[in-house]
Amino acid sequence: MALDEASASFLAQLEAAEGKPLQQMTPDEAREFGVFLAQLVGSGPELASVRDEALPTGDGGHFRVRVLTPAGAVGGVVVYYHGGGWVLGDIDEYDTLARTLATRLGVAVVNVDYRLAPEHRYPAAVNDAWTALEWASERVTEIAGHPVPLIVMGDSAGGNLAAVVAQRASKAGKPRVDAQVLVYPVTDADVDDETYRDPQNQLLLTREGMIWFWDHYAPDPASRKNPDASPLQANDLSGLPPAIVVTAEYDPLREEGEAYADRMRAAGVPVEQQRFSGQMHHFFAMLNVLPGSAEAISYIADKLCPRLAAD
Repeated sequence: MALDEASASFLAQLEAAEGKPLQQMTPDEAREFGVFLAQLVGSGPELASVRDEALPTGDGGHFRVRVLTPAGAVGGVVVYYHGGGWVLGDIDEYDTLARTLATRLGVAVVNVDYRLAPEHRYPAAVNDAWTALEWASERVTEIAGHPVPLIVMGDSAGGNLAAVVAQRASKAGKPRVDAQVLVYPVTDADVDDETYRDPQNQLLLTREGMIWFWDHYAPDPASRKNPDASPLQANDLSGLPPAIVVTAEYDPLREEGEAYADRMRAAGVPVEQQRFSGQMHHFFAMLNVLPGSAEAISYIADKLCPRLAAD
């Protein structure tokens, strides 16, 4: 299937603006572009409550989490890790998506503002992701008002972090993670597979752009082979929580995301996986701009909601 019309039109508008390719930008320039993209989606729905909390980093610093709770019964707590290649993005840029997920899924969302590279390189984001998961797990009943399932979820680099903390929780035996939702996740640092090399996939995210992200996040190539950087490199994926994996047809990350789904399935993990035809990387976060985003959220709702607590 060809790239869908909305995505093609959106890319044409970006091309007309004649901006620099990501790999030629400084991190600050790239972050400005990320803010521009986030502003296009508009604001999200009103919720029953929204509050920010500061969590410690262990070195005297802190990072934010934003707890978003919808009106009505809450069926689960989702710990959400945003995308942006570990370099871009924050919980303000992902506020609309978090609000939409809270409303559409009927869950409280803990949106995690993990520290970014290159100021804070690997494994800072992993450590923050784990701290946020532990924090949320200790407060599930407080956040939801009653005991509910705990889910980790993320897109792109955030999908990487969700997969990593799901592995770590499984190995440690706690906290209990009831499901993982991985949206076009980064699962490996190999940028030479077929989908990375395919010219059709060099759209909003390119092979060169992904190399740029890795170079900022984990400049030591040896560290990229660690399972908490590349979860596909883990020796054993058995015992992981049930997974929902979303991939995009025109995405350099497609093959590694689907390979991770296949490996989990082979290890006995229940996996629901859907490749969204005609979609490119980052489509999930482009609510109100790319219709594929709403379609993917509906797919996740159909697969995840039966696992949530009853009203």
